[in-house]
Formats: sequence, structure tokens, C-alpha cells
Amino acid sequence: MVNEDDKPSLVEYVGIIWIGDEPGLRFRVEATSPDEARAWVIQEFGEGHVFSLWNEERASRLR
Repeated sequence: MVNEDDKPSLVEYVGIIWIGDEPGLRFRVEATSPDEARAWVIQEFGEGHVFSLWNEERASRLR
């Protein structure tokens, strides 16, 4: 999405990350793309963890 200033709009992504044997940790992040959101997760929690990431609005659209 792009706003009137030609800057990409922020979209809210939600997710769950599993670190070690701990229960899944839910998180929310605003990013301009799924790739940017994934980069944030890796920067925040480190590499090598299993996580799931999605946008609620896009996930609820009919396909």
C-alpha cells in the first residue's frame, strides 16, 4: 500500500515465535512489507527460531 506521499504505508503483522522449549510468544509489528516484518523478528529475537507471521486483514480475505 502507498499513501499520498508515495511512502509505503505501515501494515500490522501479528505472529507467534517459539524459542527453545518455551510456549509460543505472540507479538505484533508494524512494517511496510512481510519481508520487513520478518527482518524485524530476526533482529529482535535472533536467527534459528521457528515463527509464523501474518497480516489479519489479508489473511481474512477470500481467495
